[in-house]
Amino acid sequence: MWKTCKMCTLLAFALLLAAGCGDDGDHQQAASSGQVQKREFQVVGTWGNLDLWKRHESKFWNETLPKASGGNLTANAKPYTEVGLSGFEVMRLLKLGTYDVVHAVATYVAQDSPALEGVDLAGVAQDLDTYRAMMEAYKDVMARELADKYNAKLLMLYSFPSQQLYCNLGDKKTTKTHLADLKGKKIRTYSTTLGDFIEGLDASAVTIAFAEVVPALQKGVADCGITGTEPAYNAKWWQVVTHNIRVRLGYAATILAINMDTWNSLNDETRELMTAEISKLEDEIWTATKIADQQGMDCNASGPCSRGEPGGMVPVEPNAADKAKLQDIVENYVVKRWAKRCGTDCTREWNDTVGQVVNIKAPL
Repeated sequence: MWKTCKMCTLLAFALLLAAGCGDDGDHQQAASSGQVQKREFQVVGTWGNLDLWKRHESKFWNETLPKASGGNLTANAKPYTEVGLSGFEVMRLLKLGTYDVVHAVATYVAQDSPALEGVDLAGVAQDLDTYRAMMEAYKDVMARELADKYNAKLLMLYSFPSQQLYCNLGDKKTTKTHLADLKGKKIRTYSTTLGDFIEGLDASAVTIAFAEVVPALQKGVADCGITGTEPAYNAKWWQVVTHNIRVRLGYAATILAINMDTWNSLNDETRELMTAEISKLEDEIWTATKIADQQGMDCNASGPCSRGEPGGMVPVEPNAADKAKLQDIVENYVVKRWAKRCGTDCTREWNDTVGQVVNIKAPL
């Protein structure tokens, strides 16, 4: 009787084991069958009134990815402006699982990781090609920080057009305006690193939501604002400011990240398809950003402007004195203060990556 029961038990165990192997086999077969999973992603993109969302992010989730996957991969994708988000909270919402995928501005989401801020320190890069090289050099650091702090996988790095200074200096006939002339001015900012830059100018940083900048400039709450070339034109800053000082204060590094649990739930074919399509999107955006950067500057000034009426701002290109002051502020305010916030190990990583690209060494 005991032997019979023992054999029954062994037989039952063997059947369970076989069933388990069968399940694994089925899973492996599905993962290698070339079939992309059927999945709808919950996605939040950047600002709905800007080209990055309208021409690239939205198109990717609503058209490109569904088409490439034969309709298997779809998305409920909406920009910050449609879901009432500022952009500062999106990585925490990704970690909570509120969204599967987010597009996030690095300096907006650096609350939990000062290292993320290191990719977009104000004034460090003065051209887009250098900036992309910086981001590539720092990519592994950012991927690790996103995984550790937000349970997120980095899918892509890209940028907005350059962030520049737009000032109401009263008289458009004044063309010899330079960085030194901004001493004592009230300048709108949106990040710690930009605040450091403004302090280096011996000016005052004022934190103002983007939607409130135009009335703030009209009322004198701020004398200048910092934003991208495209947003400045689209939001009609040219109606309330006179000068565009073309010092590049960053490019608003932007992250495409997916919740790690969501990513791990996808089979190999799905991941491979997404990776390939996102790689194409990344190259597409970098090419478009370079074009949009110049178009934004042209539209803010005297044209030509394919977007509408030229803004008529006075363009101010940095001279030798501006460049020297910029270098001094970058090294002695921006980089030094960020290094203190980030710590020795973080600073050493920056020196070995971004620092090598731009030939700047942050103090340890």
